[in-house]
Amino acid sequence: MRGGAGRAPGPRWGGRGSRYRRERAGPSAVPQRCPPGPVRAAPRPRYGRGVGPGPRPLRCPTRARPAHCAGAIPAPAPRAGAGREARVPLKVRPAAGPVLRARRAASAVGAARLGVTPGLCPGTRDGAMVATGAYALGWRLWLLMVAVHWAAGARPCSPKYFGLNAMVCVCNATYCDTLDPVVLPALGTYVKYESSKAGKRLERSEGSFQRSLRAPDLVLTVDTAQRYQEVKGFGGSLTDAAAINILSLPETAQDHLLRSYFSKEGLEYNLIRLPMASCDFSLHAYTYDDVPFDYELKHFSLRDEDTKLKIPLLHRVLAMSKRPLSLYASPWTSPTWMKTSESFVGKGTLKGQAGDKYHKTWANYFVRFLDEYAKHNLTFWAVTAENEPSAGLINNYPFQCLGFTAEQQRDFIARDLGPALNNSSHRGIRLIILDDNRLHLPHWAKVVLEDEEAARYVHGIGIHWYLDFIGPIQDTVVPTHELFPDYFILATEACIGAHFWERDVILGCWERGNQYSHSILMNLNHFVSGWTDWNLALDLEGGPNWVKNYVDSPIIVDSSEGIFYKQPMFYHMGHFSKFIPEGSQRVGLVASKESKKTDLEYTAFLRPDGAVVVVVLNRSPQNITFGLADSVGLIAAVAPASSIQTYLWQRQ
Repeated sequence: MRGGAGRAPGPRWGGRGSRYRRERAGPSAVPQRCPPGPVRAAPRPRYGRGVGPGPRPLRCPTRARPAHCAGAIPAPAPRAGAGREARVPLKVRPAAGPVLRARRAASAVGAARLGVTPGLCPGTRDGAMVATGAYALGWRLWLLMVAVHWAAGARPCSPKYFGLNAMVCVCNATYCDTLDPVVLPALGTYVKYESSKAGKRLERSEGSFQRSLRAPDLVLTVDTAQRYQEVKGFGGSLTDAAAINILSLPETAQDHLLRSYFSKEGLEYNLIRLPMASCDFSLHAYTYDDVPFDYELKHFSLRDEDTKLKIPLLHRVLAMSKRPLSLYASPWTSPTWMKTSESFVGKGTLKGQAGDKYHKTWANYFVRFLDEYAKHNLTFWAVTAENEPSAGLINNYPFQCLGFTAEQQRDFIARDLGPALNNSSHRGIRLIILDDNRLHLPHWAKVVLEDEEAARYVHGIGIHWYLDFIGPIQDTVVPTHELFPDYFILATEACIGAHFWERDVILGCWERGNQYSHSILMNLNHFVSGWTDWNLALDLEGGPNWVKNYVDSPIIVDSSEGIFYKQPMFYHMGHFSKFIPEGSQRVGLVASKESKKTDLEYTAFLRPDGAVVVVVLNRSPQNITFGLADSVGLIAAVAPASSIQTYLWQRQ
């Protein structure tokens, strides 16, 4: 679940959701920056062709097109009965042929190149003046672009707009944008990948270092003498909902989606988090042993969600990934017969106390889970002791949870979970504590890791991002690292749409990509070793979710059309995951004294192959000129407004 308190009433330290608070609080006063185009407040149609979640942009009427329609975003009418209750599976239309696809893309590409607002009403005066020329030129430009990119192996984005600058890249069974595998440039040169609100998506360019060049006021200098944490990696979570959405697509579209995340032509994720049984992003609540008082776990068995959905997808991912994949699992709840509440939801902890039959059985449940997945040739790198243990301490918590205080988790690890894992065939597995909002640090880490018995079984600390705004990283993560430098810190869950003031899904929202990159940069620059997104893929509503705790995702699936949308968040993730492989080490990146204050956010890493990676984020509305300096020379660079760049070069 994304964050410690799904949308639940109670203390603010709950993590993800707040639909309950949203309904009580009424309309939020917090402005939504995406999409920026004109909208009308109308009930949200959740399904129907071309209808995205949230308030719909004004549509151009079929016949009469009044003046206010100029520049509006056209949208097909919702399908009859397309409200929230109309969830009967829809027939998937045959995928558009290459000519039709090219035509659709051409109109958008041509309009973008001409500076015309995509989706301009063709029947308006302005639309009539530019439609023919934009379409014809766009068609030629698109064909030329495709020819150039395909010759190099990459395929360009097929864009679709849901508002001004609210662009997604559309994939279906026959087409999906791809990237070239990363190849180190020659000495003295660099490659740059850029994405922007203006429409670039990991666009590659090359350049050369300069020796005699007047340096700009702001110069970022790589200092490899300053060495910090090593990187574990980047990835996302394969929930029941994500698996259902992926498998709802035609098989070739499924492959495109998986390859977009895990292959060399995609983002090259190397981390996958799996819920251990159900979570809120399931169709119903369940565990692997719901037979009461089965202390020997004789009835423990994986469910169809594992054997028919997640496990087959994991095997496909393993087959296409060139990087080693690290799987880690997190439980949301124990079987109800082990809990004080005897319920999947609401406030409740394990019955009894550490060392008793309930705690021993729950510890053995972890081992059985690992055993069963091992039978399917799947080995886990790590487990977390519990997803958001603080959630189970909240009254009326709305979905699966299991409460632990820091002291209870310490004792459970020392007396039950640690020994159970250590005495099993999985003794090399990593154990991660907390897996909750960083607000609990450094207290939680001190309670667990200052106990020698518990600490010897622990390897790392997991953090969620949902309450970062009231738990500054300098007051939580930094002192934790200083106290316990030998334990890695990993960001284990994040998503947008979880707070009551946020809309669930906003297609094409660049600002949400900015939020991802800002968080990743902040974490990497403060000793965090990696960053894991929440659901790999959700539907247009932001689900399915059995308690309607909907959120956004980097990939949104429209199964009725057999397509999926790659959101700006997807490409922001790629600026890190594709270029900073496991084993990279953060190094110093020092700003020149003349310009310490800048709107740029940045980080630098030394890869295992000796190359340097620098990521630069510009969330401001202005272009920013800067320089990148290393022993090989100087790069004169510009970070366009609302953009993110990744630079890569060899040092020797």
